[in-house]
Amino acid sequence: MLHALQVFTTVTVGLMVGVEFSVAFVMNRIFGALPEDADQQARSHGGRMLGALMPVWYITSLVLSAVWAVAAWDEPGTGRVLTAAALLIVSVIMSLLLLVPINNRGKTWTPENRPEDWKEQMNRWDRYHYARVAVIVAAFAFLVAALV
Repeated sequence: MLHALQVFTTVTVGLMVGVEFSVAFVMNRIFGALPEDADQQARSHGGRMLGALMPVWYITSLVLSAVWAVAAWDEPGTGRVLTAAALLIVSVIMSLLLLVPINNRGKTWTPENRPEDWKEQMNRWDRYHYARVAVIVAAFAFLVAALV
């Protein structure tokens, strides 16, 4: 049962990393190449869609990592799982303090009501997101390392 939990947790976090990596390095670059209104509308739609999904994914990943750490407390590699869980906590805190406030504003914007500095706000979101991606990639790496 522990092995199934380990695999399920690692796959869940790995898929989350893949989605967030794709947002950072693929989707936002595609959106940035669109005409201005389409760029902003795509980001708003993405903010609404992923803003509903990702909190569940982040919390689920954190809970699964914590359950793994508890279930394997006396097993080798538990320190790595605890480090991964700590990094996932950091990613949730980063999300709540840095990214969610910008996302909550951006997901309501339309070409008619967006602020003049919307691009600067999106660039700030992107910078925070790059840092968060680095944190969750590290968490994923620690989970993978705990498997060996």
